[in-house]
Parts: sequence; structure tokens; C-alpha cells
Amino acid sequence: MILIADSGGSKTDWRLLETDGTIDQAGTPGFNPYYQPIEDLKRNVHEVLLPKIKHPVTKIFFYGAGVSSTKNQLTIKSAFLEFFPEAQIEIGWDLLAAARALCGHEPGIACIMGTGSNSCLYDGETIVDNVANLGWILADEGSGANIGRKFLVDYLRDLMPEGLRKQFHERFPLSREEFLEKIYQQERPSAFLASFTKFIFQHLKEPYCYQLVYSSFAEFYENNVMKYENYKTLKVHFTGSISFYFSDILRQVAADKGIAVKNILEGPIAGLTLFHQKDLN
Repeated sequence: MILIADSGGSKTDWRLLETDGTIDQAGTPGFNPYYQPIEDLKRNVHEVLLPKIKHPVTKIFFYGAGVSSTKNQLTIKSAFLEFFPEAQIEIGWDLLAAARALCGHEPGIACIMGTGSNSCLYDGETIVDNVANLGWILADEGSGANIGRKFLVDYLRDLMPEGLRKQFHERFPLSREEFLEKIYQQERPSAFLASFTKFIFQHLKEPYCYQLVYSSFAEFYENNVMKYENYKTLKVHFTGSISFYFSDILRQVAADKGIAVKNILEGPIAGLTLFHQKDLN
């Protein structure tokens, strides 16, 4: 049996692959070793995964945020070895998961566009280039946090159409001070900012909302995709909720810039399952 995990900040998607082709799935809370103790991951494995496992686990592929350092990789690997001492274990960052799920073994540019954003140049086997990811405060163009931040700035400074501003106030009846407290003093401010994108999606017929999303996507292409060599000859792929739900605008911006977009997936787990079926042999 093979275990595959795609771990994000809010949830972890698991797939359990049997040698006969049977596929089971499970979901647990997200895990990031920079912010959470390893006991959280162990508890999820013990309570949710172990009851589903009927045969020996031979290989584990764990992809997630916060796993780029050797220290965090070893911590996660040690946790799995407590439950599966005979398993071969590979720990990879979420960008590698995106590349494998989206491109398979073909060269391409793989992008993540959810609460945050990232991108890489993939040669069909490994990541060979990556525009520096600077997080939601400095960059994260095209992400939910980036779009939500720009929207909130315009809202608080009364720079959006009045009718739209009133509708947003009805949905989020917070004062300026309450908004700032949630961003500067509470946990997961990027997720809070990204939560505004649902409202924006529901009002895309408003020229303001459409242009806001369009311009953020344009910045993503200009500052990420267009920095890679041969970006016009390679297929560009996306995974993440923002790219999935705003795919029409994402493709339109790409077309306007002469960029070929192919796959857009809400999440990488299905593509990872296909990629790793070969490892059952």
C-alpha cells in the first residue's frame, strides 16, 4: 500500500493506494511544522489513517507547506517511521506536488494560486527554477490574500463603488479598528483576507471586481510566469481555489499576454494519485 498526502494550512488530503488498484481517501486538519507540533500529525495518522489501513504500507509521499528545511523533513519522516517502520518515505514541498500533479513527466510551468501563490519551472522530473516567494505582505500576486488585501484597502479608503461598498458592509459589518485587529493581532490574517474573494466572485459582473482580479492576475504573470525562460513555448498550469474559481479571468489574462494555459485544478491530490500509481510496482 502507498500513502499520499497533500497538506495545506487548512486541510490535508490523503489517498491510500492498494496494489490491486483500489483507492481510498481520508481528510485531516492541515499541518505545517513551522506552526504546529509534530504531535498534531501523529494524532491525525493514529485517529484517521490507521483504522483504514489493512495492508503493510511500503511507500509514503508527503507533500506540504513548511517542509523545505532538512530539519522539518526529518521530523516528519521520524513521525511516520513510528507507525510504518518499513516504509520508504519521501517528503516534498507543496510546489513539487503541484508540478507533479499538473505536468506529470512533461516540462512546464506549474503555479499555485490559493490563499497564497507560487510558481516554478519544471523539467519533467525536478524543479529547476523558482521565482522567490515573498509571502502575502510583500507579494503573493494573484492569491486570495493579495486580492482580498487590495479590496479591503479600497473599502476602508472609500475607493470602490458606493453600492458595492454597502453590500460588503452588510456581509462584513466590522469597523476599521476591527478589521485592523484581525489582520495585525489575530492568527492567519492571510486566510481572513482571502475570505473576501467569495464576495468578489459573487460580484464579478461589477466592473470594479472584475478589474481587481484581472490586474492581480496580470501582476502574477508579469512577476512570476514571464520571468521563466521560454515561458511562451511552455504550457502553464495552475492549482488552487483562486485559479479554479476565477479560471475564466485567469485564461483571459493569459491569452492577452500570449501565454498558453492548460490544466487548472482545484487541488493536486488527484493528479498526484495518477503520478504515483507507477510506484505500486
